[in-house]
Amino acid sequence: MNSEKLSQRLEAVVKYIPTGSRIADIGSDHAYLPCHVVRKGLVPFAIAGEVVEGPFQSARKQVESEGLTEEVSVRKGDGLEVISAGEVDCITIAGMGGALITSILDRGKERLVGVKRLILQPNLSAIMIRQWLLEHGWELIAEDILEEDGKIYEILVAEQGEPLRPYDQKNLPPLLLLGPFLMKEMSQPFKKKWKGELENWKRIVEKLDQAAKSDDNLRKREQLMNNIRMVEEVLYQ
Repeated sequence: MNSEKLSQRLEAVVKYIPTGSRIADIGSDHAYLPCHVVRKGLVPFAIAGEVVEGPFQSARKQVESEGLTEEVSVRKGDGLEVISAGEVDCITIAGMGGALITSILDRGKERLVGVKRLILQPNLSAIMIRQWLLEHGWELIAEDILEEDGKIYEILVAEQGEPLRPYDQKNLPPLLLLGPFLMKEMSQPFKKKWKGELENWKRIVEKLDQAAKSDDNLRKREQLMNNIRMVEEVLYQ
């Protein structure tokens, strides 16, 4: 992968970036995504944010080697610390867990002023992001799911709006877990992901059944059985 040829995962993120927007890519690694969208003329300006020194230096070298130092600003900082309120109108965060992404958004809420779109690609726990968006006035407007190199990735796209719009409140738990748009599409990667999750959960339940009966184990078992029922109802209805 390089700035000319992105991974399928990052290409899927790019297709949701509005043309002409000013973006910040948080956790940008080598700054491939910001360089790519600037070189393609999709955006006039991008920020590549990194908190770790090694990736920060890699991003800086990449931008310098492509002659894009005027258009791509590489900044070192924790999460949304690298942007000022009103500086960008689109934020991408890709390749992290859902818990870390929600933590970044939560700690940087005041810097989301003026941001029109969030494009978030969690490696796991997308439910945490859907819950955060719902609680903080962001409307989920699109979702995507794809498989690359044996791994399945979800992409969530949100804008300021009506947080409850994509959801049926009577059916909220499975929609938050599985995704309202992804549930409608029922694509092959979606089915593969959740069939795999079902197998994993059932293995854990078997182990819990063989373990000592503690309150903690009983709570875990109950939650897993609830998840199993929800997913089976969707996959095998």
